[in-house]
Amino acid sequence: MRNTIIRTGWLFCFVLCGGALLLLSPPVLMSAGPVEQVDLLITGGTVVTMDSGHTVLQDGAIAVKGDTIVALGPRREIESKYSSPLKLQAAGKLVMPGFINGHTHVPMTLFRGLHDDVTLNDWLYKYIFPAEAKNVNEEFVRWGTRLAAAEQLLSGVTTFADMYYFEDAVAQETKKAGMRGVLGETFIDFPAPDNKTEAQMLAYTETFLQKWKGDPLIQAAVAPHSIYTCSQKTLQDSAALARKYQAPILIHTAEMKKEWDDSLKQNGLSPVQYLDKIGLLGPDVISAHCIFVDAVDRETLARRHVGCIHNPSSNMMIASGVSPVPEMRAAGIAVGLGTDGPAGSNNDLDLMEEIDLAAKLAKITKMNPLALNAKAVVEMATIDGARALHLENKVGSLKTGKKADLILINLDEPNAVPMYDVYSQIAYALKANDVATVVIGGKIVVRNRKVLTVDTEQVIARAREYQKSIAASLGLP
Repeated sequence: MRNTIIRTGWLFCFVLCGGALLLLSPPVLMSAGPVEQVDLLITGGTVVTMDSGHTVLQDGAIAVKGDTIVALGPRREIESKYSSPLKLQAAGKLVMPGFINGHTHVPMTLFRGLHDDVTLNDWLYKYIFPAEAKNVNEEFVRWGTRLAAAEQLLSGVTTFADMYYFEDAVAQETKKAGMRGVLGETFIDFPAPDNKTEAQMLAYTETFLQKWKGDPLIQAAVAPHSIYTCSQKTLQDSAALARKYQAPILIHTAEMKKEWDDSLKQNGLSPVQYLDKIGLLGPDVISAHCIFVDAVDRETLARRHVGCIHNPSSNMMIASGVSPVPEMRAAGIAVGLGTDGPAGSNNDLDLMEEIDLAAKLAKITKMNPLALNAKAVVEMATIDGARALHLENKVGSLKTGKKADLILINLDEPNAVPMYDVYSQIAYALKANDVATVVIGGKIVVRNRKVLTVDTEQVIARAREYQKSIAASLGLP
């Protein structure tokens, strides 16, 4: 009995001493190295990186400092190395790069539904150009851009490319909304709402390019509308101005059969070959549509490193044709996605709808369900969209050193479960209204489906006022 008591006493002493030793030596049991302070931590959730290895992290995390991703990996690993007063809990959500809308005309939200169900040529010349002449001014452009910013943010778009008038106002409103934009001032061979002559267009655009040079969110660009609205001189002058400032060139290319036929008749060349002949094509060009492009055209676009933007809703709505996306991708062309519109040629800015339609349109036109798969169209909305805009070093995937442009998509909805393949879920099941939170350049701009950078209620009210004034200007009921 005495021995038992002694042994128990020694055991009690050992436990106490061991406990004391543990208390006195905590570093032995903790991870080495100091914890780094960052500005934002996104923790938990399924992180779809869209990197070259298509890495998907279950229960992942991302650390953001300033506007840049400084680390990503398993949640426990990131949380052990980084701390932040601002955290986003992403459990039960997808975390992925923000969507890239490669082609649109955002102020035209205020013309949404003005006149539908006509050909592109009639829509432009009979309805839109007259409506613009009577209604478009800088104030119109500002309110239309605000409306478009709210719509795009709520659907997970973090970067967009735009072509319109008063593009400096578009840039100002885009920056206020916290969005990233490649924004092109339009050149066109008739008096535009903002500039009435080519000389005025050149002067306005040069000031625009100078003003926004080096901005972290806004990339000012030059946007000659098309070969059917711009003379050779206008095309070459606008391209020369862009290249003087190393700015992108945005243009509609080969978007309708009439354009193809007229180019063959007038120039003896396809639209792509004509643009190449006059020196416009290059690695700074972003070509919207690219429907009527044959094998020779595709080789030229690839060789010149032109980015192309596929706009399935727009091309279907105006019955312009179907872009040969699988063939363009096979030729090595960077092909992104765009909504076009948002009036007449597509009345919304929902890029998730374009993801779904792009895959299905390719499948039905090729009569082949393998023509364009889910992973491919998600690439087109993210990393390939970034390549098409020549921004792949900044955005399009979640990677250390890239800008912190990302979205959180809710998976706790009936349409979101069950999930067997993440790319199929994004392409065919998830919807724009499943986007819960949006971060651009490390700043939260949408949280729990509330836009933090645009007064959405005020913008909606103002859009309804514009509806009345526009209808009155055109004699509509």
